[in-house]
Amino acid sequence: MLASDPTIFVGYYPTWKRAQMQGVDLTKYTHVNIAFASPSASGAIPIDAWLNVPDTVKDIHAAGAKALLSIGGWNGSQNFSAIASSPAGSGAMAGAIIDLVEKYSLDGIDIDWEYPGRQGCETFKIDAANDTPNFLKFLRSLRAGLDAKFAAKKLITLAVYVQPFSVDGKPMADVSEFAKVVDFANMMQYDINGVWSATTGPNAPLFCETGKGTQLSFASAIDAWTAAKWPASQLTAGFAFYGRMAIAAEDMTGDGAGQYQKQTGVLERGDKDDAPWPDPCTGKTTSSGQWQWKNLRTQGVLTTPTEAAAPWVRTWDNTSMTPWLFKPQTKQFISYDDPQSIKAKADYAASKGLAGAMVWSIDMDYNSELINAVRTWPARPVSSGVAATGGHSDADDCSEDAGVGDNSSSLEDDDCVDATADHSGTNDGEDDCADTGADSSNTLEASNSSTTTSSGSNYATTNGTKPTSSAPAGSSSSPGAVATGGACPNGVLYTCDKPGVEPGYTVCVYGRSTSMQCSPGTVCIAGGSSLSCGYGKDS
Repeated sequence: MLASDPTIFVGYYPTWKRAQMQGVDLTKYTHVNIAFASPSASGAIPIDAWLNVPDTVKDIHAAGAKALLSIGGWNGSQNFSAIASSPAGSGAMAGAIIDLVEKYSLDGIDIDWEYPGRQGCETFKIDAANDTPNFLKFLRSLRAGLDAKFAAKKLITLAVYVQPFSVDGKPMADVSEFAKVVDFANMMQYDINGVWSATTGPNAPLFCETGKGTQLSFASAIDAWTAAKWPASQLTAGFAFYGRMAIAAEDMTGDGAGQYQKQTGVLERGDKDDAPWPDPCTGKTTSSGQWQWKNLRTQGVLTTPTEAAAPWVRTWDNTSMTPWLFKPQTKQFISYDDPQSIKAKADYAASKGLAGAMVWSIDMDYNSELINAVRTWPARPVSSGVAATGGHSDADDCSEDAGVGDNSSSLEDDDCVDATADHSGTNDGEDDCADTGADSSNTLEASNSSTTTSSGSNYATTNGTKPTSSAPAGSSSSPGAVATGGACPNGVLYTCDKPGVEPGYTVCVYGRSTSMQCSPGTVCIAGGSSLSCGYGKDS
């Protein structure tokens, strides 16, 4: 349903933070979702005055972006199951949405049901067997109603979990019928680990680490949805502009155990904006433990995007491809995303042929540092060669899609990296994980993490087992399609297929030789131990 060009950049606009939105550059986004309106038990959708929808829509349109109203959210999903279960409720909500689109000159609607057939807030009622089928019926009705009412196409988008919609506790093997009536889905590829977990761990890992933390990741979400026949060209990758704090049980610095360590389970207040709020799920007043990027940058935690202020210690994890912070005096651990980790995810998602990116939330950025990293996303030409529907490539993300195609209830080891196994860059047929701890020079296998309190990339370790403070420069223009490859040649990290002539190049990723493509119109240019994408001599 989507044209494959241009790239989509979705930002959620939290209306309760309207004052904090002043000065935010909305022109960085192609679509802005106004959050949130909540459906009542009858299916009606009351619009509170504090949402200030008319002025917000005007601001969004003035920036050249499309304005959508987001329905639901974590707190607002209470009535979805009951509404969708009856024709009367479903019809009432569809009618209410159509009226809102007309009244406020909206470009579409975003449905954020957390989650069909799966328990979100523990006090909300769900119907594990029927929520998902009922949701599809509702979306078909809404699509038909919007098409009949408006001459111009109105968008329907969804916010979705990292696994496909669930029926009886199992992710669906085929969600293609949803994609026929939905324009695109925004994957929420964050909140993977947190204070609710047994150990500390990354909030939004690009790859998870086998046997450590929750076995889900940014990469596994892409594989899960595309394996379930949702077109990659109708998916956006989700980015969190915040981190999560936990309290470790012991000092996490210098012991080599990495970011997965025992935590106390105590939820402490995060940044200065993390005011206590009444949690409808528990009935208690609590804080979230969140640290917004802008507050990490302004409250004396990070002095630059990659430099921690003492006594904080910043560590880069080469498996999850995310940074984390630790304060020894208080044992505070913060997992978050920065421009470095966001670019890694953007490059990965673009290589999978995704439509673009979604961020929660616009107001949490600092001087556009994170959205600018997201917007390094390469253009997606119609003839990019990226398949519209994805499957799994053995070399691209260290996963086997376990539990997707067979309608299993979980993705036990999907897109997780084995940081201890000795695969030596080969596929032994037993699993699809790579060794990030093997003693192999000039590959990303050299070290799982590197620690620094000074500025610098730390994107990857490339000179043996000792981490370095910076890495060889990667491509300045992101790749296109990814192809399967064999083991990496010893000592080779980057190679151009034909330097200065063709766009193809090869990168060693977790011991696997992976073929990539520079963006259209550019070629691979070799430069010492690194490469870049640029214009050839004859351009």
